[in-house]
Amino acid sequence: MLFALTRRSIIKPQISIFTFSLLHSTLSDFVSVDQDPPLKPLTKPQLKTILFSNYNHGKFSNLLQNVVALPSILYTASHNLTHPTRSSQLTLDSVSTRFDLLQLGHELAHNEFDPESCCVRLCSSQKRGKILVLPNLKLKVVIEALRMVLDLIYDGGFPTFVYGAREGLGRHTAVRYMKNLVENPNWWFTVAFDKVVFDSRHVGRLCSVLGERIDDGRLIGLIEKLFETQVARIELSGFELGKGLPQECGLCGVLINVYLNSFDRKVQKIRLRMNEQNPKFDDDVSDAVVYKPLKVYAVRYLDEMLLITSGPKMVAMDLLNWVVKYLEGELELKVDRMRTVIHSAVSEKIDFMGMEFRAVTPSVLRPPLSEKAKRARLKFRRQREVRAMEMKNARERNRRMLGMKIFSHVFNKLKNDNNKFKFDYQIENEVREIFSTWANEVVQEFLFESVEEKWNWHRELTAGDFLSLKRIRDQLPLELVDAYDKFQEEVDKHLNPVKARNALEEEKRKGEEEEERKYSERTIDDLTKLCMKVTAPVELVRKAVRLAGFTNDMGRPRPISLLVSLEDVDIVKWYAGVGKRWLEYFCCCRNFEMIKTVVTYHLRFSCLLTLAEKHDATKIETIRHFSKDLKVLDLDENDQIYFPSEREVKSMGDGHLLDPKPVDGALTLNLIRLAYDVPSIMCAAHFCDCTDTTTYRVLLLQNRMNIDPNPRYQKKWVPGMAAIHDSLDRRCFALCADHVSDLYMGRITLQDIDCTSFVEVD
Repeated sequence: MLFALTRRSIIKPQISIFTFSLLHSTLSDFVSVDQDPPLKPLTKPQLKTILFSNYNHGKFSNLLQNVVALPSILYTASHNLTHPTRSSQLTLDSVSTRFDLLQLGHELAHNEFDPESCCVRLCSSQKRGKILVLPNLKLKVVIEALRMVLDLIYDGGFPTFVYGAREGLGRHTAVRYMKNLVENPNWWFTVAFDKVVFDSRHVGRLCSVLGERIDDGRLIGLIEKLFETQVARIELSGFELGKGLPQECGLCGVLINVYLNSFDRKVQKIRLRMNEQNPKFDDDVSDAVVYKPLKVYAVRYLDEMLLITSGPKMVAMDLLNWVVKYLEGELELKVDRMRTVIHSAVSEKIDFMGMEFRAVTPSVLRPPLSEKAKRARLKFRRQREVRAMEMKNARERNRRMLGMKIFSHVFNKLKNDNNKFKFDYQIENEVREIFSTWANEVVQEFLFESVEEKWNWHRELTAGDFLSLKRIRDQLPLELVDAYDKFQEEVDKHLNPVKARNALEEEKRKGEEEEERKYSERTIDDLTKLCMKVTAPVELVRKAVRLAGFTNDMGRPRPISLLVSLEDVDIVKWYAGVGKRWLEYFCCCRNFEMIKTVVTYHLRFSCLLTLAEKHDATKIETIRHFSKDLKVLDLDENDQIYFPSEREVKSMGDGHLLDPKPVDGALTLNLIRLAYDVPSIMCAAHFCDCTDTTTYRVLLLQNRMNIDPNPRYQKKWVPGMAAIHDSLDRRCFALCADHVSDLYMGRITLQDIDCTSFVEVD
């Protein structure tokens, strides 16, 4: 069979001289006339300095010419498109092999840049009439530069409840906000849009909103051209935003926040007005009265909106009517009224950001210990005390044996040397101090730590003593009687049973009062407070596991025959990438143990069964060879563990504020290596100069299962799960070993790949 290989995007290497005069002054520290040291990307303060130098009379002007077109800005955008682990390797030569950076800046500055010439149109492989318009790497750099500029202009003006497409404000930050700050939610609703694609009306309104802060017709016109060429395409309720899919433009997140900013500000005013009308009193005002002020909470992640009220249902109904009226009237968006309905926060769960939320009492999140748990904790503490005592006794035994050896050695020296072995100092004080320390330790251990020990010692020291009889005392010396009386006084002082009994009763009483106080606090909290419970959608995860082929209809692990053609390390990396995506995304959920079970059991054993099918071996033989940790050999013949180990999975939890990508892109993507030699082709990853590449074919889950990933077909597809555009199905890409590993492990997505540089294989 003959293979005709052609590169879709023509790469024209051009050598350009990066002169000092064309750079902005902020790079003067990095570039000199005599030598060309490596460039460094601009920092955020430097970007702000450049941006605000074009701020006059309340507006930013000439941004495209004076900011976006700067080579320093374009180089920083190129740096942002590179993976963080390899961004330090980016050089000007790496950019110049793709396009001329100075020429691009000249085209932008003189309004000669044509976005349509930097696009590639791909038709659907299933002939469903869908066309995907993808930007090449040159246009991606321009889009990233625009995103950087818009982010600096608008990010400080968004309300605090706006998440997504903002630095440090992702999904887990929104969940943390809802867990910690939302108090007593009673009613809530999510805003569901009909599948709305931004048309000329929405783009026109967006441009008018941009014009309120930006006085630059060229920049706004460039954004309009991006929508006209369908490179920038915003589809509300399309389940594709913020998931790392190649059909999402990097500019969409910021533009959505800008478009909905007026709505967010109105909601913020409603919240502030509600807080002024219903102030929160101090807890010291009245302990007998529980006051719950009316509150309105809002959380928005890109096109997903959740509004919460703590109060009567009429407040939520008025808020819902206003939200629908404003979105449909002012913003010209079509709201799905059948799905935008009010739910009870206590009796109904609600889906938001791929998770399930519900209002519960504090005892559900922090349940009191059961009697069995208390006995187990007491048993554990006793075992710990026993182990500590055993270690202490072992140390004392070792010290005693060492002391006896030293004493025996000294005694033999004194005995054999006929008093010639002399000390330079006396050790009586040291010996006396040691014995005193031992005595004090015994007293502290047996007399002062346990009240029962005091009682027993007092009974033994005072019971049946004949010296207390008068006829005996008269016959004894006065010094002996006085010594006995003093001894009895000390015994009564330190070991009196009445004091010991009172101490026991006092300790028991304090314990009972503490239990009663905790019980009363839990009861009051359960009657007066509501907290937020976040859970992973169990049924959807199980359906996704069955759909991807990890389990059979009975829910037991099974092999995936499609992956048999991959190398062992690639098989393990693909499973590890899917598992880590699930673990990182749902680590903030209450039922995270269920996700751990899916990864540690279903995915792990499905991987083992796939390896067993590839090597025609049994499951026991495969486990013996790879172990349960799925150890594989790297290029240096060293054991590497890519799949999350059981100990690592057990230690995971809600410890980081991240914005992880969902599992959608990794779960629906398979890369199959083509078994033939190809000419040296540059890696398709952003600004990767490696030519030692391997060609891989993209296979998509929906085409392999012959399922249309449409919300109308929820019986076959997983509701809410997005899919990669099927126009990329069976496309071939040249990737180096590092980037294909990152793609398998989920460190990068197809958004980090130049999808226009595919290889046509005939």
